[in-house]
Amino acid sequence: MRRNIFGWWAARVGLLIGPAGCAGNQSMFSPAGVDALATLNLFWVMLAGAVVIWFALNGLFLYVTRIHVGKMSRRLAEAVIIGGGILFPLVVLSALLIYSLPMMGEQRAPDDGLRVRVTAERWWWRVEYWPDGATAPIIAANELRLPVDQRTEIELTAGEVIHSFWIPALGGKTDMFPGRITRMTLAPSETGTFRGQCAEFCGLSHALMAIPAVIMEPAAFDGWLREQALPATSSGAGRAVFLREGCGACHAVRGTPAAGRVGPDLTHLGGRTALAAGILPMTADALRAWITNPEAIKPGAEMPAYDHLDESDLAALAAYLMGLK
Repeated sequence: MRRNIFGWWAARVGLLIGPAGCAGNQSMFSPAGVDALATLNLFWVMLAGAVVIWFALNGLFLYVTRIHVGKMSRRLAEAVIIGGGILFPLVVLSALLIYSLPMMGEQRAPDDGLRVRVTAERWWWRVEYWPDGATAPIIAANELRLPVDQRTEIELTAGEVIHSFWIPALGGKTDMFPGRITRMTLAPSETGTFRGQCAEFCGLSHALMAIPAVIMEPAAFDGWLREQALPATSSGAGRAVFLREGCGACHAVRGTPAAGRVGPDLTHLGGRTALAAGILPMTADALRAWITNPEAIKPGAEMPAYDHLDESDLAALAAYLMGLK
């Protein structure tokens, strides 16, 4: 009996301390932004409220089944049911609601000038940066970069099906709908790279739709954004292979005849932290594997396989793409 009681308490203590092991660059328990910290605080407050209600209601159950096992007066029974089963949970839940509602306004506070639109495609991310006063966006893909200690407005939409944008270390998740724009703001408080993920099942490669978020010092971010607005500078034999094989029908590389909008913008591909929406390292070997058979890496990918390229053309193409920085 004593062993069973110990196991019962050990299991419940484990539930409380277990989240402490859920740290990392894709964890709400390692907040790197003002909004993520507010969400984490809300979680702990809600958990505390749930624990209070749990102990109170189980205490009442223990009282009527183990301590006061005899006949109960009508007045006491009504007091237990109304007070413990209705009034007490109502007071605790109302307090939690009053605590949490103001957070919704804070996480939609005005931005500091930068606006970013993220469009969820199948299964990758189109990212457009709109600096204050810009008349045209700076287009990138599959990676989000933001300045630290500034609040940025994120406009979210989707191409064909519902997705959900979630970078746990920076803030809560927001759904993305075709033909509709939803908004949120993020205020990172730490520099670094944090992993985001589509959090709404969206099809065959839903689990392979990540988005790295790179948080930079404001001066470094401004310099990076200026570079992103420039056309591509990479050249060599791979450029001719890229154009000859018709890659520009789907992909854009600014400064070249390639102006496709079907797939990700590749103008500065080589400068990104990952490939194929966060699931492959940005290396020449990974690029060759992706070009040769993308379906094997990401089931349902709309990019055709270029498995007919000989080794020299494939190496030249990968080198050209790696040079797009």
